Amino acid sequence: MTKLQQVKAIEISILVYPHLLITSLTLPIEMLRAGEAFAKSHRQQNEFKPLSINLVASSLKAIPNRTGLSIMPDCETVTAPASDLIIVPGIWRNPRPVVSKQQSLVKWLGDSWQQGSHIIGVGTGNCLVAEAGLLDGHPATTHWHYAEQFKRDYPKVQLKPDFFITQSERMYTVASLNALADVIVHIISQYYGREAAQHVERNFSHEIRKPYEDQRYLEGAVDKHPDELIAQIQFWLKNNLTSELTLQEIAAQFSLSYRTFTRRFRQATSQTPVEYWQQLRVQTAKELLASSNLSIQEVALEVGYNDQGHLTRVFKKVLSQTPSEYRTVVRRKLFG
Repeated sequence: MTKLQQVKAIEISILVYPHLLITSLTLPIEMLRAGEAFAKSHRQQNEFKPLSINLVASSLKAIPNRTGLSIMPDCETVTAPASDLIIVPGIWRNPRPVVSKQQSLVKWLGDSWQQGSHIIGVGTGNCLVAEAGLLDGHPATTHWHYAEQFKRDYPKVQLKPDFFITQSERMYTVASLNALADVIVHIISQYYGREAAQHVERNFSHEIRKPYEDQRYLEGAVDKHPDELIAQIQFWLKNNLTSELTLQEIAAQFSLSYRTFTRRFRQATSQTPVEYWQQLRVQTAKELLASSNLSIQEVALEVGYNDQGHLTRVFKKVLSQTPSEYRTVVRRKLFG
């Protein structure tokens, strides 16, 4: 047996049922497989974990779909493997009839959650997750058209219809296919690292979207970051990207030693101040490259870098491409 065969696969289950939105089934599979392929070719064999993806249904019968494509399940809930990640696709039109007929899947979702699975609910597929009671007392989102019905059917859920993504520990809910793509990119980064995630994002996702962390509603985020002084400094940094002050001088402005500032900032945000400020500058530069006609030099100055070369070095380090290459790709997607 080879080393590759000895590595335990990442087990991913996708629920399938009548009237599912087939794009919310195929898109994550293709993105995950792309991330897997990239990682396989860029990692040492003993570091690579393959994916095992199974379609889980209440029976093994072929499931007709409104697209004309039949879905063949791989296993029933009674034979499905323990799952690291479960994806619950969206449902076409009114989800109530589907939910009422899929109680075995609802029970399996609840059992899998108790066993430690991560779950991503897509659009109205979140009704199946809510039916299992897994969203009670937690934030969630759904397709905007069914938001009011969702509130009536699941009043214990803290519905956040203005957010496309919510996260509550191991539970993710998304309201759209674009949001699903963003969460899958986030999952790929956890499985295979940032480089694999960026590769998939460049090939599948709209590149001017904000990072996953900036879009989601994260349950308990305020409790996890109670440091009001660090929050004030974050606000200052966001609004003073072109400042010539050093981080040591900024810390002094807020009556902190640089050592204390760095320690508290990392405790509050899980990032160093340097990493955070660089992230802000790169994100702003990406938006300017996509939406303005500023030259690369002008973009560099707008985000606080002294010259185009500095911005290019940071871009290549963070995104594995130059600002010019990024602008070309994004504009082709926007206007091509």
